[in-house]
Amino acid sequence: MQPLLRSAPATAAKSPGARLPRWTLAAVEGLFALPFNDLLARAHQVHAAHHEPNAVQLSTLLSIKTGGCPEDCAYCPQAARYHTGVSNEAILPVGEVAAVAAAAKAAGATRFCMGAAWRGPKDRDLEPVLAMVREVKALGLETCATLGMLKDGQAEALKKAGLDYYNHNLDTAPEFYGEIITTRAYRDRLETLERVRNAGLHVCCGGIVGMGESRAERAGLIAQLANLDPYPESVPINNLVQVEGTPLYGTEPIDPLEFVRTVAVARITMPRAMVRLSAGRRELGDGIQALCFFAGANSIFYGDKLLTTGNPDVEVDRELFARLGLHAQGQAGPSSRPSPRVREEGGPSGSEGG
Repeated sequence: MQPLLRSAPATAAKSPGARLPRWTLAAVEGLFALPFNDLLARAHQVHAAHHEPNAVQLSTLLSIKTGGCPEDCAYCPQAARYHTGVSNEAILPVGEVAAVAAAAKAAGATRFCMGAAWRGPKDRDLEPVLAMVREVKALGLETCATLGMLKDGQAEALKKAGLDYYNHNLDTAPEFYGEIITTRAYRDRLETLERVRNAGLHVCCGGIVGMGESRAERAGLIAQLANLDPYPESVPINNLVQVEGTPLYGTEPIDPLEFVRTVAVARITMPRAMVRLSAGRRELGDGIQALCFFAGANSIFYGDKLLTTGNPDVEVDRELFARLGLHAQGQAGPSSRPSPRVREEGGPSGSEGG
């Protein structure tokens, strides 16, 4: 079981043989406190050491089962208890999902993620999802799914069908979590991540900022992610999309530069991960997105719909890439090799991960 890293005290007593955290909370808070330009310079150096700095992975996310979720996540328009105009729909036919995946690949996407508004899938729900995974995998795309909490055996079934990544976000720091959701515990999320790892799947796990949390709580989220063993291969950073009818509607938006700081700190603490700009990218604007790419974001959700909220359309993204000299991962672009000079960083404990 992954340890749950509490924000206070910053360093806890360690039992003999216990793994030291790669990043203490105090160390992550120290990164957030750096002067903005110093933080971005450090993040970009780490990014260039581990990734092609001008390449961005294009992912497409499709809601295969929309609405009707029994959870009470305060940000989510798909929760049945909130009046957001999102209806409870049946799961999409396998053929329709395959057709959307083929169109996404034709538009340049290399990863296709399927999301369902469930607390967790029943075994009968999983059967059509397994068929979808097989169809998408046959197209040559990386496959990802986000279906809620998994029971014993379900991660293994997804792996056997050809799933590459499973997304299950921590959402926020443990201390702020109870302000956002009460229908499942933080430990429930860690248990699903453990099942995913044990099945041999890659982990996609991040969170949402702009929900009214403090900087210390943003640092707590990043510390929790960075100290997963190993840390996630894919880390989506979501900017809260406020939907009327949800409890978080009307929350004061996060300072855009604080969002950039969060991306930079994620890059420094999880050097080899794909750091993805996810929900809320439309609200950031081109300038903030450009700073995020410099700070180490190297993946985006690409297409005209992100579950139930808008996302910049394909042509707008292509135009922005052209203006910034970026290119899609796997496509030809300006030669830029990762620098060998920067090793993977660890926190003050001196331990390194990877």
